[in-house]
Amino acid sequence: MPHWDVPKQIKSISTTRHGGVSQAPYASLNLGDHVNDLEIAVAQNRAILKKACNLPQAPIWLNQVHQNKVVQVSDAFNGIDADAITTDQPNQVCAIMTADCLPVLLTNRQGTQVAVAHAGWRGLAKGILQATLATFDCAMQDIIIWFGPAIGQDCFEVGLDVYQIFTEQNKQYQTAFKIHRPNHWLLDIQQLARLILQQQGVQQILINQYCTYSDKARFFSYRRDKVCGRMATLIWIEK
Repeated sequence: MPHWDVPKQIKSISTTRHGGVSQAPYASLNLGDHVNDLEIAVAQNRAILKKACNLPQAPIWLNQVHQNKVVQVSDAFNGIDADAITTDQPNQVCAIMTADCLPVLLTNRQGTQVAVAHAGWRGLAKGILQATLATFDCAMQDIIIWFGPAIGQDCFEVGLDVYQIFTEQNKQYQTAFKIHRPNHWLLDIQQLARLILQQQGVQQILINQYCTYSDKARFFSYRRDKVCGRMATLIWIEK
């Protein structure tokens, strides 16, 4: 469960790889239906999630494409291309899937809207967080953010292309990169996302220390295993 100071009606969950029925290499709570796991296993895992977490409704499952599209739950359907989903209606569950990318939960002090964004480096470069913030009808100082488990800096090497994309956007983003070898850097994706959010005026950002790559027992990691399942990060407003 995310630990963050939000209104009591805001409910959120971040899953691990445990508790499902999928077999290796998807063992065991794989929630992604796009990774060549058995369809029946994914369906069972999603049913287990709904029951175990007492979800008011089944989540809408996005087709995440590393872009900056945000959808409203009321306009969404399973498989819609988007990388963030939001709602201001009670009992509508917003969800995204990850296996190294950064899951970002958002709500406001008033507890009147929630969102979750899938923030890999491509999505960050294209402005997925800015696009998600733009759906909120409140001051940026009222936004509360929680970062879920993602790949840690020591495990996330990127090349010159990624470094240039961000440092050309803003030289301050250099602080999220640590030189590793010639033309290769280690990227702190949580620090990068925090800098982007702070530039938009967001002040309340909670970061966790879990690394999906290094903690194989607890998390799926695409960069580590290539063929693997997906975790989910979910949020809703309880009626």
